[in-house]
Amino acid sequence: MPSVLILKENLLPPSETFILAQMGALTRFSSHLVGLEPTSKALPLPKPPLLLSRRASRTADLRSKVYRRIAFAPLFHRKVRRLQPDLIHAHFASSGKTFLPLQKALRRPLIVTLHGGSDVPLHKPYVGIYRELAEKASLFLCVSDFIRKQAIDAGYPAEKLVVHYIGIDRTLFRSPTEAAATDSILFVGRLVEMKGCEYALRAMRVVQASRPAAEFTIIGDGPLRAGLEQLAAELHLKCKFLGAQSPGVTREMLRRSRLLCLPSVTTSDGHHAEGLGLVLLEAQAMGVPVVSTFHAGIPEAVADGVTGTLVPERDSERLAAAILQLLEDRDLWQRYHLSTQDHVDRKFDLRTQTALLEEIYADQIR
Repeated sequence: MPSVLILKENLLPPSETFILAQMGALTRFSSHLVGLEPTSKALPLPKPPLLLSRRASRTADLRSKVYRRIAFAPLFHRKVRRLQPDLIHAHFASSGKTFLPLQKALRRPLIVTLHGGSDVPLHKPYVGIYRELAEKASLFLCVSDFIRKQAIDAGYPAEKLVVHYIGIDRTLFRSPTEAAATDSILFVGRLVEMKGCEYALRAMRVVQASRPAAEFTIIGDGPLRAGLEQLAAELHLKCKFLGAQSPGVTREMLRRSRLLCLPSVTTSDGHHAEGLGLVLLEAQAMGVPVVSTFHAGIPEAVADGVTGTLVPERDSERLAAAILQLLEDRDLWQRYHLSTQDHVDRKFDLRTQTALLEEIYADQIR
């Protein structure tokens, strides 16, 4: 069986379950996870990865910084060569760039998945850092058509850019037998500007003024958490911050929720935007309608007016109105609920999408 190296600099933060899901769905290729160091609060892995440093520490961080600059780690490279991979698949452009010397040493095709954010900066002067990667990589997989268009604008070669949706595991994300009875709204995402949690909080002030029993739960952590907690207190919201949670807990919270709210925005510096918004697909796979924004790749993930409602970015009033409509109009909620899973099954099933990925792999080694 041919093998593929899956590369990611830091292994693996809780928000990157999609990498493990994609690896686990491979049937024609074996896979080996390779990185520089474990991240804090790392996801449990099915088998030990090959790492430059086995433990997160100041020394490991220093070794990683040195490797990024001069890629000097002969023992690490020897261990990777012993795996004898047929090709290499890096997640995020930064990982592709970091491991270019390894790709050169292995002399194997390199595929890079562009997920968004700094992968495809929205200002062209930023693209120079990935010029060598754009030349050396065999193919770039874009998680949405939006990301492909942004990559072209950023200077990536159009002939190397292919849209490939990462799928959702329908054996894990299934609709519960009974819908949530309470007015429960869930937010899942890193607490950074791009995820737009501030606008969800401001919308909830309007929602809870009309429906005091409505509950808002936030799963995720990040640099804005303290400020968001302060804003929630100032707005006198009925709101819980749960921090980062395991995939199992997140699925259970989705099961209990009436709807998911993720009002993503383009960052104020214009550099970062959402790739697709996988949690939106996870919610829909569980029959949970979503309220989100006309932002980046989200209109590809959510069928506006069919599986959810999209509103303009940074518009808390429209966001509140969309949430209230789904809480108050049971017929509308039911129509969305019945459409969500079919939408995911047709476009975003993990096994179907991974089979397509393996065809891409096979084409690269023929």
